[in-house]
Amino acid sequence: MLDLHLDSISELEFNQTFNTEEKCLEYLAQKKWTNGFVCRKCNNTNYCIGKSSFSRRCTRCKHEESARVDTIFEGCRFDLTKAFYIAYTVCHTKGDSSHELSRKLNLRQMTCWTFKKKLSECIKERQDISPDIKVKLEEIVLRK
Repeated sequence: MLDLHLDSISELEFNQTFNTEEKCLEYLAQKKWTNGFVCRKCNNTNYCIGKSSFSRRCTRCKHEESARVDTIFEGCRFDLTKAFYIAYTVCHTKGDSSHELSRKLNLRQMTCWTFKKKLSECIKERQDISPDIKVKLEEIVLRK
């Protein structure tokens, strides 16, 4: 299990920690189901391992849920490691432009801009609740 505070690690440590899709999904699953699994369809709390990595399948209604569902990364069509990196830079430096991210990550500039905008909107929503506190990556991973 990944037990770390993303606001206190360097970019190098971040890149080493989240260098595969599996590690990113593991982190999402850990954050998403911290208080246990509850099926969105039938509210059952028992599950078995799903077909895809870190997904969970309800033992009652057989509904399978990905670790990405109901997170900021839901619907993200590009590599999760790249999405994590964009989220990390937005929460830490806010200095990388969508053009710089596009070059670094080999993604379209518009893809980077759109995802940065989504992250920024999420951060703004959280800051409306407590504007004096800097929003951490852990706080925007899950939608609530």
